[in-house]
Amino acid sequence: MHSLPALGEIFDSKLKAYKLPEEPANLYDPLRYILSIGGKRIRPKLVLAAYNLYKEDVENAFEAAMVVEFFHNFSLLHDDIMDDADMRRGKPSVHIKYDTNAAILSGDVMLIYAYKFLEKYVDHTQLLYSLTTKTSIEVCEGQRYDMDYETRDIVTIDEYIRMIELKTSVLIGGALKMGSIIGDANANDQAHLYEFGRNIGIAFQIQDDLLDTFGTESLVGKKIGGDIRQKKKTYLYLKSLELLSQSQADRLRQLYAVGGVPISEEQVSEITSLFNAAHVDVHCDELKLVYQQLAFSHLDAVSVDSEKKSVLRTFAEDLLGRDS
Repeated sequence: MHSLPALGEIFDSKLKAYKLPEEPANLYDPLRYILSIGGKRIRPKLVLAAYNLYKEDVENAFEAAMVVEFFHNFSLLHDDIMDDADMRRGKPSVHIKYDTNAAILSGDVMLIYAYKFLEKYVDHTQLLYSLTTKTSIEVCEGQRYDMDYETRDIVTIDEYIRMIELKTSVLIGGALKMGSIIGDANANDQAHLYEFGRNIGIAFQIQDDLLDTFGTESLVGKKIGGDIRQKKKTYLYLKSLELLSQSQADRLRQLYAVGGVPISEEQVSEITSLFNAAHVDVHCDELKLVYQQLAFSHLDAVSVDSEKKSVLRTFAEDLLGRDS
């Protein structure tokens, strides 16, 4: 059983050797660019890790790993346009480096390539296409909810959890299930690995929300308070409304008012103080732990030796124990 870093090295090596068409350059150069600026590549590594629970020839799962890597990057190209984000992984976003039309079209072809990679797995075609289609639709639904919530005054915690499940965690679950499918895992193992990934994804996003406000900038790698400046109705905001006094909650709503003036740095500090007054960080940690424990219960139910599953357990513990 390979470690996750070793699987990452295998994937990176194969990715560097993979040749996209040279022409038209204005279509494929943006693909090469977004792939070249890296990232943690968590999702393709999880495809390989799930496959490796059952089989040793992990290079056979490379195309499946490329499915989730290409789909994930397709979504980032379009998300950056919708969010008007100038930077991605510390580099200019594709629509900034090239132009918006290039980012849209190159994103489109990345999505098509994701399906093209599935052609290799003729013995699992129906399951893989169904999984990829379901996951793709759900990610788009999650992005739409995220956009809708920016202009809604009232969002419930349950709605927020469902949004992050769709936007973030179903692709993590899908990556693990995809690896298990081509590894010929039984249906129960496939389902448990999916649920492991889905719940880890929710826990990860809750932690990410917390770090965005209470993290250390040098460790997190981005300016603290970005969600507040964008008036994102994260779990911190929604839970604080439940926990604060009526006057404090009214002030928080006023600061987040849709259509209001942009939030100043002084107001970022005020909102952070309100979050502190609600002790919302404790509630974030508790909710993260609930999803983390639920994830591990599904991993425990996978019918593979514990020693092999330790790779996924260590991955989750490292991911959810991080401070950046």
